[in-house]
Amino acid sequence: MTIVQNPQAPQTGAADAESGFAKLMSRVKRVIASNPSVLPTVAAIVIFIGMVVYGEVAYGRIVQYNTLSNLFINNAHLIILAVAMTFVILTGGIDLSVGSVIALSSVAGVMLANAGWDPMVVIVLMILIGTAMGLASGILIQYFNVQPFIATLAMMFLGRGLAALLSTQPERLADDSPILWLGEQFKVIDGEKVNDVVITPGVIIALLVVLIAFFVLHRTRTGRTVYAIGGSESSSALMGLAVPRTKVLVYVISGTLSGVAAVVYTSRLGIAQNITGIGWELDAIAATVIGGTLLTGGYGYVLGSVVGALVLGLMNVLITRDGGIPPEMTTIITGGILLIFVLLQRAVTSKRRT
Repeated sequence: MTIVQNPQAPQTGAADAESGFAKLMSRVKRVIASNPSVLPTVAAIVIFIGMVVYGEVAYGRIVQYNTLSNLFINNAHLIILAVAMTFVILTGGIDLSVGSVIALSSVAGVMLANAGWDPMVVIVLMILIGTAMGLASGILIQYFNVQPFIATLAMMFLGRGLAALLSTQPERLADDSPILWLGEQFKVIDGEKVNDVVITPGVIIALLVVLIAFFVLHRTRTGRTVYAIGGSESSSALMGLAVPRTKVLVYVISGTLSGVAAVVYTSRLGIAQNITGIGWELDAIAATVIGGTLLTGGYGYVLGSVVGALVLGLMNVLITRDGGIPPEMTTIITGGILLIFVLLQRAVTSKRRT
């Protein structure tokens, strides 16, 4: 029996793929045209994909289970901080205290755990320390009319000073501390050799934080109020929205999530220092801005902030893989990427005004 092959089949398949890609690009263009504020977020996704492709071509072993697993494990705390910063920046504010909150919470938590306190009580207290710091910032900003930059700067110095008062030496969790379980790696998929999909409870916590934040911002009255305040605080007040309560709440959320990030980070390393978290507030701001949240407030996406955190994490991976790039270049490259996204935001705001 003679089998007749259709010579047009491969061409048809290629044509269908090309047509599907064209339709996808057309849809993306329509979305950007109708809502220009998504442009920085789309750009962050494109940059992340481009970095993955470049890393795979230049160094290899990037698109692997273990590399991507470690990317999430090593940056779980940054993802949580980026989510926290998203809430604050959406209102047009800023929080410079997140790094010092992590230092204070982690040092206090490790010392209490080593003193024999119940691990669950220690974890709750670590989170509540962040909540208290955030509440103080929110009260200063809303009820004493202190600028967010100054109020959170004061909290940054306070947190760092209190951490130094507690201890200036590294504090290490006992090897049998139950808190370390949050940083323990569990194999999800057994790949070839060491190419496994692994996850930690800390990563699960970070993903839950992202999902809850997404729901709050996009499906609740509180989330709509957050966006409205960033758009125009005076108009939000005239519409009868709960502006004072929401402004305090976003700083409480930021402080609380900083405490959660302290728990996740400390459980992974098992050590705490008063110098932990120096500069992390800038990393969180950079991740949020790279993810598409406008510094002026009112526009942004929590999932974009997650992409921004992963961009920063992947950049460190690529620099480490290269071996020839000095670590100091990390901050220079971060600054360059941040400048590009600030200019993108400038273009978006200008187009929205016109």
